[in-house]
Amino acid sequence: MPTTADILIETLIAWDVDVIFGLPGDGINGIMEALRIRQDRIRFVQVRHEESAAFMASAYAKWTGKLGVCLATSGPGGTHLLTGLYDAKLDQAPVLAITGMQFHDLIETFTQQDIDLTRVFSDVAVFNAQVADAAHMENMASLACRSALAKRGVAHLSVANDVQEQSMDEGKRSKRNEPHHEPNRWFEGRRLPDLAELDKAAEILNSASRVAILAGRGAINAREELEQAAELLAAPIAKALLGKAVLPDDHSYTTGGIGMLGTLPSQQAMEQCDALLIVGSTFPYVEYYPKPGQALVIQIDRDDQRIGLRAPVEAGLVGDAGVTLRLLNERLNRKQNRSFLEQAQAGMQHWRELMHTAQTSIAMPLKPPVVAKAFGDRMPPDAILVSDSGQNTELAARHVDIRDGQAFGVSGTLASMACGLPYAIAAGLAFPGRPIFAIVGDGGFAMQLGEFSTAVRYNIPIKVLVIKNNMLNQIAWEQMMFLGNPQFGCELHPIDFAMAAEAMGGRGFTITRPDEVTAVLDTALATPGPVVIEALVDAYVPMMPPKMPPDYVENFKKALPETPSHEKIEENLQEEPTHSMLHAEQQ
Repeated sequence: MPTTADILIETLIAWDVDVIFGLPGDGINGIMEALRIRQDRIRFVQVRHEESAAFMASAYAKWTGKLGVCLATSGPGGTHLLTGLYDAKLDQAPVLAITGMQFHDLIETFTQQDIDLTRVFSDVAVFNAQVADAAHMENMASLACRSALAKRGVAHLSVANDVQEQSMDEGKRSKRNEPHHEPNRWFEGRRLPDLAELDKAAEILNSASRVAILAGRGAINAREELEQAAELLAAPIAKALLGKAVLPDDHSYTTGGIGMLGTLPSQQAMEQCDALLIVGSTFPYVEYYPKPGQALVIQIDRDDQRIGLRAPVEAGLVGDAGVTLRLLNERLNRKQNRSFLEQAQAGMQHWRELMHTAQTSIAMPLKPPVVAKAFGDRMPPDAILVSDSGQNTELAARHVDIRDGQAFGVSGTLASMACGLPYAIAAGLAFPGRPIFAIVGDGGFAMQLGEFSTAVRYNIPIKVLVIKNNMLNQIAWEQMMFLGNPQFGCELHPIDFAMAAEAMGGRGFTITRPDEVTAVLDTALATPGPVVIEALVDAYVPMMPPKMPPDYVENFKKALPETPSHEKIEENLQEEPTHSMLHAEQQ
């Protein structure tokens, strides 16, 4: 007779789960055995830290649209999953977390690793249950998978270690619990907006003279419809970070990113539009949206709870982005006045020239945009790019152009450090043969550095660019800009990441000067297998929004004199594009 663990794994296979990320432990011995005897049907990927397992499951779900699954033992193994699971929750990725527990009759007796993980996971999970026995697992495993996919969130099953090994004939099935009454599939139909709301949205957009579009990850599969809407409305398209791959960065309709990591033309479009169409985005920084009363807002989202989350909405279109845009486009008139779009396009040309100045600098120390741009330019047409959270995210957002056929991923709403390496590994497992590129910071990379050995173990040929400035740089600038406090506590002790890569069985390279960038990158990217390229860059290049608000400028000036090495920062403030961004509000 099958055991509880057998039923779990067989159910996952029926749900088309092909990989589980995790770390063994005595609290999940039964599940590990069920995996061992099914290695030809489902793959177990051993990680070095459970947090990485959860990040990988989240990323795998984002990359593929399938269910991501992670596995951890009882107590601390389960609690280690939480950060990666919150990444899945906040970015609406379907993930199943499976955790072990101590013996079922010792729970809540202060025994070893006695943590009630169902209580711990109560906030992060949309479905959260402790499995009682094998007959219960037959229902719970399928329902957990369906819940994660249907709710686009985290489902959690916790199973005591002795229950995992319990056979079906040992469990007493209730009379009402008929065998096999749970189907191993889920059902979803198209979501269509209300017709009256569609008509209202079209009326607003047809009447407006300066329409802007904000597109997020929800528009990824609606590119054709999005392009048609922009053409009809003569509307520039700003992209939220998770929507970076919605359109190629060199597309004539896009103004690139928005917000702290965005472009000046995107910000100007938001400041000057009289109507805003939001498609598949809940970009969280409210201060970068049009001011209340400035523009009429139309929002398309499949989740009605998120309509109106960031700005007052006049017409809310609850539906899938592609079909909703098609229905909306049928009601739109092509605008004859194209001046708002043309103004944004001219602004993008100037912005690119400004960025080119930073990307081609030959100054020492090596400027971060130089190596980020060169790294991005070498990505093959089908490459996948990931970034971590920090200044490296700004470099990926502003200085790496995503092209047709390429993909991008990051911890979006959670914006967690240490996500970059697990995301890259998950991408390599999801799409064998596709080139995987990652831009990470030395702070985030160090947090899960051991996971590079996972890439080596499974021969995932990721290429990781480490922006090494020995500084938590984004945090340093936030201390100065947000509150006017001098930088404090952000310096990092140096790590030789190239040597660490070699020690783990990969290859490591180092760039220290602008004249080394071309040769080192070409050699490193031609090297088979997992590769780390550490670039020793200037730690004193300020990270700034495209237009510094007056309060940020005053705070920055206040903090600067007491900030260590402020003289080096002041030198960089005179260089482009930093000088223009600092004074953009005055122009």
